[in-house]
Amino acid sequence: MKSFLLFCGLLLSATTGYALEPQKITDNIYALVGPKEQRSANNLANNATFGVIITDEGVVLVDPGGSWNGARQIDEEIQKVTKQPVKYVINSGGQDHRWLGNGYWKSKGAKIIASSAAVEDHKNRENDQLIALERFLGESLKGTTPSYADQTFDSEFELKIGGEIIKVLHFGQAHTPGDSLVFMPEKEIIFSGDIIYVERILGVGSQSNAKSWISVFEQLAALKPKVIVPGHGHVTTLEAATQQTYNYLTNLREKIGEHLENGGDMIGSVNVDQSQFSHLEQFEALAKRNAQQVFSEMEWE
Repeated sequence: MKSFLLFCGLLLSATTGYALEPQKITDNIYALVGPKEQRSANNLANNATFGVIITDEGVVLVDPGGSWNGARQIDEEIQKVTKQPVKYVINSGGQDHRWLGNGYWKSKGAKIIASSAAVEDHKNRENDQLIALERFLGESLKGTTPSYADQTFDSEFELKIGGEIIKVLHFGQAHTPGDSLVFMPEKEIIFSGDIIYVERILGVGSQSNAKSWISVFEQLAALKPKVIVPGHGHVTTLEAATQQTYNYLTNLREKIGEHLENGGDMIGSVNVDQSQFSHLEQFEALAKRNAQQVFSEMEWE
C-alpha cells in the first residue's frame, strides 16, 4: 500500500457519457470516483465514490450506485479489473447512490448488507428520492426499483471473505440516520460513505444531524485509518478528511452558536462566516442551506 495514485485516467463507460475514475489502493482494492456535481442522466446518480474489494471468493462492493443503470456502470468498471463476481454489496447510508442500485446486484445473485437504521431511512425516503431521480435522470432511471438489504445489523457486522476481514460499523446519525463505515483493520483502510466528503462541501439536510455527525467522525478517527475512501471525492487521508469535513462541521456549529447567542434568526444564519471553506466545490449551492439546517438543529438544543 505504498500509494493510492491513479492507475489510469478517465475511462468512458458504455452506459453513460460520464466515466467513473478508478483509483488503485492495493492490488485488490479500488475506489471508483464519480462526479461531484448534481445527479443527472449523464452520471446516472453515480455522483459519489464507491469501493471495490476483490478476493478469491468474490467481490465486496461498497455502495451499489444510484440507479439500475448506475449499478450496471459500476459492474462494467469492476469487470475491467477482475472476473470475480460481486458477492456482497454494502449500503453505507440512506442517500440514493448508497442503495437504489441494489436491485441490479440482487438480480446477479449478490447479498445486500445495511444497518437497520439505513433500511428504515430507505423506506421512509424512497418515494421522495425516486421522484427527484425521475426529474434528474428521466429515461435513464428505467429499471430502478427499491430493493432492501438481505442482512441488517444495529451497530456492527463482520464479514470474512477470501482471507479479508471487513467490519461494517454504525456509530450513529451523520449525513443520514443509518450511515456506516466499512473498516478493513488489517489494511487500515476505511470506506467512509457520506461520513466524509473531500474536495466538495458536504450537505447538511433534514435527514442529517451535524452534532451527531461530529461524534461519528471522532469515532471513525479513533480507528486511525491510513487510507480513507470518502463518500465524495478522491481517496484521501485522515488529515485531509479532518480539515474538509470535521472542521467544516465544528466551524459551522461554532458560528451558528455565536449567531444564536447574539439573538440572530434563521434568515440571518445564512450570513455566518464560512469563507475558509469557499474553495470546496458546491460551496455556493450548499453553504447557506447548511447554515439554515444547523440553525434549526441548534435553536432547540
